[in-house]
Amino acid sequence: MKIWGLTGNIGSGKSTVARLLAARGVPVVDADRIAREVVEPGRPALREIAARWPQVVSKDGTLDRKALAARVFDDRAERELLNQIVHPRIAEEVSARLGALAAGGQPVAVYEAALIVENGLHDSLDGLIVVTAPEEAQIARLRLRDGMTEAEARARIAAQLPAAEKLRHATFVIENIGSEPQLAARVDELLEKMTRRPP
Repeated sequence: MKIWGLTGNIGSGKSTVARLLAARGVPVVDADRIAREVVEPGRPALREIAARWPQVVSKDGTLDRKALAARVFDDRAERELLNQIVHPRIAEEVSARLGALAAGGQPVAVYEAALIVENGLHDSLDGLIVVTAPEEAQIARLRLRDGMTEAEARARIAAQLPAAEKLRHATFVIENIGSEPQLAARVDELLEKMTRRPP
């Protein structure tokens, strides 16, 4: 099975591309969704997080993601500690899901994650899709989607690896600068490349 990575900085439209691929029958394993699942009530990761930062667990026993983000965003050591709790569990789940798809005879799948290049995972993939968007469009999406202020949105963007670094490793680039039908047309081009058999 071929595994393509799908990445892009916050507010670039990576999730929209993933949705369009899934609608065309390509299985997408979403690291963000798995990251939310591994910290659900009753899971070992949430117990470890609660032991370290009890104030980020709500009264109903669920993780207050905003409180956790506020706690670790500006503190590299705290962020590293969180990553040590969560990342191995995400990796294990991703591996299990991709393995199940391969065992089921799936010819191609997409692994969607924000930190593919940062974590050096691109070298082990069959291709890398990088979604980009102008910074002002990213900011507008973050303000609309997440209720961030402009300053918060700019801080989140600045904290990520610059898109230009990710583009250096791209097999296919999707510039998300138009309408959704235009984006869908780019996804159709991508799909042709992903499923093309080598000569």
